[in-house]
Amino acid sequence: MQIGIVGLPYSGKTTLFQTITKTLLDPTELTKSETHQAVIKVPDKRLDKLTEIFNPKKKVNATIEVVDVVGLQKGDAGSTQFTGNFLSKVKTNDALVQVVRLFDNPAVPHPDGSINMMRDINAFETEFILSDMALVEKRIESIKKQILKTQDEKLKKELPVLEKCLELLQEEKPLRDHHFTKEELQMLKTYQLLSIKPMLIALNFDETQVNDTEKYLSEVIKHKSGHNTKVLFFFGKIEMEMADLSEEDAKAFMQDYGITESALDKLIREAYDLLGLQSFFTVGEDECRAWTIKKGMNAQEAAGEIHTDFFKKFIRAEVVHYDDFIECGGSFAKAKELGKWRLEGKEYIVKDGDIISVRHS
Repeated sequence: MQIGIVGLPYSGKTTLFQTITKTLLDPTELTKSETHQAVIKVPDKRLDKLTEIFNPKKKVNATIEVVDVVGLQKGDAGSTQFTGNFLSKVKTNDALVQVVRLFDNPAVPHPDGSINMMRDINAFETEFILSDMALVEKRIESIKKQILKTQDEKLKKELPVLEKCLELLQEEKPLRDHHFTKEELQMLKTYQLLSIKPMLIALNFDETQVNDTEKYLSEVIKHKSGHNTKVLFFFGKIEMEMADLSEEDAKAFMQDYGITESALDKLIREAYDLLGLQSFFTVGEDECRAWTIKKGMNAQEAAGEIHTDFFKKFIRAEVVHYDDFIECGGSFAKAKELGKWRLEGKEYIVKDGDIISVRHS
């Protein structure tokens, strides 16, 4: 999974990237046009506890690739230009985090001259909708010509889906807010449409605004929150100051400012929820590992994430939920005795926190 971080110049998007990836970029790197990317481990206290119990040779967290998307440029009139280079880089991401500046700093002026949260949010939405509209219009025109020549049934099914997309875009509605079927989403996947991508809006405050977060959060949620849009907030400057602290010192630092959750933990939690993801675990003396899968996957599909042979040769899955396992004192024998450990077939729907061992031929 790849998450792209986008934002207007001086919004704090690179600060967020550096904070959650624990990557300190050289100041000279910040002016270059190359995209910055890093793979981060997904924090999971359940995996930490399982590692304590089994003391394996290796602990493997689930991972997410994070990209600091660059390419926005200043226009002649001073406003931001959404270049083709920038939009092409956005297309490759599975989900987006838009960093929106709420702090005021005269030393680093906003590119548009003032702090205006909804203006900045809508600037991206408008550009994504216009980009999608141009692509969809062109594709519809092409499909209509091909149908006249070939009467292709696949294209006949695709056409009404694209026409529905165009109708929504012309109404200035992002495609992520529309409920498409699984089949329709598969059709649209090849086009890498921008406004259909799940969006996390991340409001960036400074240390003087700790008591103002709920007011602004509520306003954005009222206008923008949907089934594929979520809103969170963070304190970029404070998070950067915490980056080099020990875990204990960072917690104390957060308490001083009344911050209950780090930007990384917030982003991972909201991204998982937004993308419909969950984790299951495999454990043993060699390795304890967290695996990321889509919610609703069955046991055979989850086994296939471990190894393709496990999918093909799946027999049964031994399953116990993490909570039950811990209640049983971290003992499989006790879990079996109390009926918490069980055998499941391939159609069993895996739950977040399941500990699974796959039986295969």
